[in-house]
Amino acid sequence: MLTVISDTHGTDDHRLEGATLRAVNSADHVVHAGDFTTERVLDAVERVVPSLTAVVGNNDGVPIRKRLPSVATCEWAGLTVLVVHGHEHTETGLTMLARQEGADVVVVGHSHRPELRARDEQLLVNPGSYADPRRYRAAHAELDVTADGVRARLCSPDGETLESVQWEQ
Repeated sequence: MLTVISDTHGTDDHRLEGATLRAVNSADHVVHAGDFTTERVLDAVERVVPSLTAVVGNNDGVPIRKRLPSVATCEWAGLTVLVVHGHEHTETGLTMLARQEGADVVVVGHSHRPELRARDEQLLVNPGSYADPRRYRAAHAELDVTADGVRARLCSPDGETLESVQWEQ
């Protein structure tokens, strides 16, 4: 399983709890789409996440910017996953970057709005924010490989599935 989180907006700890913490602990790999806010939060996430790909967000300070890129890719289950925070990309720009990187899955954060969109060329995943949802529901994303492609789910920290899509590549 690939677990996707974003927009922690913390000061001291990872703020992971409930089903989100369980998903992070049981994942093969975890992606964080930025906005840890402080280096202490990044350190706390790194302590509990066995395998992490993360990018810097627009609310991350200089210490985090020195440690993380603004764009990252990782391989998961034979797929290329592109990760950006999203504040620097229009939808067109993001599509072009995904094509340039040969991405199958595109992960963005920033908006705090959980969203899954199965497009022809890519699966778009915005996990929202599990810890600072603002006007949306707190959420994280879980991706699993199926016989037909990838099943993606948005889940709340209490374990409720908010949305699910099947993406066939």
